[in-house]
Amino acid sequence: MNISLPSINYLALAPVLTMVGGALILLFATALSAGRLGRRLTTSAALLTGVAVLVETFFQWSYVVHHGATTTAAYAIAFDGFSVVATAAIAIGFILTTLVAHDWSAREGFVGAEFHILALAATSGAMVMAQANDLIVIFLGLEILSIGLYVLVAFDRHRASSAEASLKYFLLGGFASAIFIYGAALTYGATGSTTLSVIATFLTGTFLIKNGVLVAGAGLLLVGFAFKVAAVPFHLWAPDVYEGAPSPVTGLMAAIVKVGAFTAVLRVLASALGTSAYAWRPIVWVLVVLTTFAGAGLALVQQNIKRLLAYSSITNAGFILLGLWSTSPRGAAATLYYVLTYAPLIISTFAVVTLVGGPGDTRHGLENYRGLARRQPWLGGCLTVLLLAQSGAPFTTGFFAKYSVVAAAIGAGGAILGALVMLAAAIAAYVYLRLVLALYAEDTDDTAVLVPVPTGTGLVITLGAASSILFGVWVGPLVNLAHHATLLFLP
Repeated sequence: MNISLPSINYLALAPVLTMVGGALILLFATALSAGRLGRRLTTSAALLTGVAVLVETFFQWSYVVHHGATTTAAYAIAFDGFSVVATAAIAIGFILTTLVAHDWSAREGFVGAEFHILALAATSGAMVMAQANDLIVIFLGLEILSIGLYVLVAFDRHRASSAEASLKYFLLGGFASAIFIYGAALTYGATGSTTLSVIATFLTGTFLIKNGVLVAGAGLLLVGFAFKVAAVPFHLWAPDVYEGAPSPVTGLMAAIVKVGAFTAVLRVLASALGTSAYAWRPIVWVLVVLTTFAGAGLALVQQNIKRLLAYSSITNAGFILLGLWSTSPRGAAATLYYVLTYAPLIISTFAVVTLVGGPGDTRHGLENYRGLARRQPWLGGCLTVLLLAQSGAPFTTGFFAKYSVVAAAIGAGGAILGALVMLAAAIAAYVYLRLVLALYAEDTDDTAVLVPVPTGTGLVITLGAASSILFGVWVGPLVNLAHHATLLFLP
């Protein structure tokens, strides 16, 4: 019996294989070593893996530019500009998180490769989602990403809140995964395929007399994605998980989940199900309004910085959904630019949170930030820049990110939606400005101490703040990158 094997372009799979390979090497090294691997060794191995992936994306981009976008592995993997840029963003997020986690683990006394193994595995799942051209492959990437994060959230075994957050995330994540795979099954029943490019071709050339199954499938897929990006009303897990997880894990989760999930949801809804936009666009419209207003409004009453940033992340998810709603190349480019700039921004913010949290990672009340910029001008100044960027202040990457998605929505006929979102942005801006004012307020706490800043974490914070200003003023490179990546987009 002859078995026909699909043709595989291994350059397309190189980042995922490198991440998984790095995790396996660390796993085998841990199993074969007499004692626990040193912290410096495991961090170096993880960083080397992340840098190798980043280098591979340059070769991938060159290939796509010269040979065009294509698919591989029996059409299951999309090898296009969109997946390459998203993979690079995920790799950058992983590298920055590794630097922060090294200093955090030294402070908390964690030794061994377990953290890096789990982070490598979770990151590979996000990369699978970013380049998937099949609903089953998206589900596979979603589960690899989620399982790694479930364990990472509970990594700090000294804190009961960490285990509690992990359990909540696991239970709700299981329901969301079940809903997603049921949506994939209904979509398969309506179109006869789970391959996104085949679905797009089928719907373009076929008129469905009864489309109830397809509409239900699209709705369930959207629910599954909405949970992962913490869109209202599927956001209830986010504040508790953000608060309970170790701060470096929270930053990683906030960054790579958004990149992987939004890249995948663009492929599924805007491309594969683009001809059925009448079914899901009204749902996204409602999600955008609820997510932006609920995130901004609930952030107003938070007294814990991690919960505040959780609701901030929810608000940003609403803005990114705005690019999805527009269902246009301009909206896709705006969405890619948003997640590309948001990933280093949020990881750098949580790097500051990790430092201020102190031993035990418990000092997360807003009172702990009062007067921080007076005590440590550099640290407070960097946090000010990061917060202003998240608010969308001019001359930061956040300003153009928000402008681009709003402009794409207005260009697609969503003037009312754009106006509502800008109102929510004004509410969110008050939240950030209140925290910025607290940073420069008089310090009335006699027990306040200087926060030690290790080299790796300090580098991450500096890079995050500097890049927010640099690419906020010099917007051309990243905008052009997102635009060209959208042109090289499948299906």
